[in-house]
Amino acid sequence: MHALKEKMAHTIEALKEQIIDVAEAIYDHPETGNQEYFAVELLTGILAARGFKITRPLCQLPTAFRAELEGGIGPRVALIAEYDALPGLGHACGHNLIAAASLGAALALAETIKELGGTVVLLGTPAEETCGAKVALVRQGVFNDLDAVMMFHPGDTNAVEVYSLALEALEFIFEGRAAHAAACPEEGINALEAVIQFFNNINSLRPYLQDGASIQGIIAEGGTSPNVIPERTVARFYVRARTRSALNKVVQRVENCAAAAALATGCRYWYHNYEPSYEPMVTNRALAVAWRENLKKLGVTDSGSPCYSRGSLDMGNVSQVVPAIHPYLSLNVGRLAPHTPQFARAVRGEAGRRLVILAATVLAWTAADVILDKKLLRQMKEEFAGAIHTQRFDA
Repeated sequence: MHALKEKMAHTIEALKEQIIDVAEAIYDHPETGNQEYFAVELLTGILAARGFKITRPLCQLPTAFRAELEGGIGPRVALIAEYDALPGLGHACGHNLIAAASLGAALALAETIKELGGTVVLLGTPAEETCGAKVALVRQGVFNDLDAVMMFHPGDTNAVEVYSLALEALEFIFEGRAAHAAACPEEGINALEAVIQFFNNINSLRPYLQDGASIQGIIAEGGTSPNVIPERTVARFYVRARTRSALNKVVQRVENCAAAAALATGCRYWYHNYEPSYEPMVTNRALAVAWRENLKKLGVTDSGSPCYSRGSLDMGNVSQVVPAIHPYLSLNVGRLAPHTPQFARAVRGEAGRRLVILAATVLAWTAADVILDKKLLRQMKEEFAGAIHTQRFDA
């Protein structure tokens, strides 16, 4: 194992400039969700040249792909590449580093695939910032034949065990009746009053939310003219909680708030999901231990405490069907919030160059552990089966 890991580290060092060039090329060509054609061409071109079998598009998603290289009978391990940018901010979440690191790890594993056995898969998953393509890939069974899935994310601290919230993205529509606001307001049914009352009801609910639950919303449509009683309004909400069962209860209470507002104002209402549902991220601790040990061998002794995010990840859906990890690695430039110009600058600078090589190495080493260490594989699978059983019982 030690010799194989040393070989992979040497491969990544030899490919260092190419890995960094890929990260910076994707950074310099920012593409928003489902438009990442430059990134996909770049990544799949390199992987195909190294012998990976490319499937593209994947599940009718034009910028999703699967690159696979078989080394023999054994575990099947997937690395995740994200590569979408943020509108107006570019790669202020560091997805260019995620893509390049997974690419570097895949290339290092390819150099040792005959000794390793098993199968290495790199999955290109677009639109993490918007509609979360991993949700669609999970639904269509892309992860069903895998034994482990992993990725890394840049941040301002290290965290191996990452947990995120389940999410429902809900759009509520209220329908009333238009009327002249000055001449005959009594003939109208005011949908704006309904949506305002809806928000007031939710504000009354907030103090009683438990277990990390949260509700954030906006009025997407509020009417067309002050002189017309609004006949249609639209509100959009993100509703989050730590577990699916807890989230279902909060969603029911939010719907009750909408029903009360509609009843009070005489409006009709209905609602639907306007973005995919996210499941909570469940870190596989056995796999996380392997990641932590590899970090130590690479000189990173501070692997951080468990991170309980207040946000949501489409990687959460992946973690419900296969053992998975989504660790954070620090850029080591002080406190830094993602989705900011400061984060984008750090990603493109020397800090990003150092981090992408570290991430590629620890990804490759941890994937090798899964393929070669039968005890680790058994622990991962037993833990995963127990976690899923517990969640189903809780639901």
